[in-house]
Amino acid sequence: MAKATYHRHQRVYVEPVGTWAVIDKVNPVWVKGFDEPVRVTYDCGLGRDFAAEELTPENTEKTDSQQLGHWRLMRARNKWQSPDESRNHPFPGTYPIVVTDENDWGGWRVPGAEYERDPALIEMQARLIVSAPRLLTLAKALKDYARHNAGDLDDDLIALAKRAEQLSQHIESDAEVRKVRAAD
Repeated sequence: MAKATYHRHQRVYVEPVGTWAVIDKVNPVWVKGFDEPVRVTYDCGLGRDFAAEELTPENTEKTDSQQLGHWRLMRARNKWQSPDESRNHPFPGTYPIVVTDENDWGGWRVPGAEYERDPALIEMQARLIVSAPRLLTLAKALKDYARHNAGDLDDDLIALAKRAEQLSQHIESDAEVRKVRAAD
């Protein structure tokens, strides 16, 4: 018995032809006496029907860090101090900007007075913010690993996995967002 692997209007890579196509029609092959189709083929508008083994789906599943976007650290020119005046800074004449949008919008910027107070701390905070999506992915992976291998882990690793689960729940919790909005 066969089940449909793909659906109509799904974009797939057709390996025998070497091109991307959209499935126009799903063609089940029925045989008398069977409750389900024996075989399912797919019409992609390329002259013949293709089996599921000849098609590859478009990868639409994204990891957590991909869903959050491409966070990166950029540097902006320090308008309030020249490079000579800021020689004690880690990057004289500039300050960090964390960008969380592909179009270099959004994100995190630091006020000049705060950067001047402790430039090394602000630089570390910027690197931490940029790494946040990858750290969240790491916490979830640790949580999943502990869940699947619970009998084989020692108590310290189980405690770390519990902390990782609490952290990811805190980050993804809608209730936390509502609390912050209510406080404003």
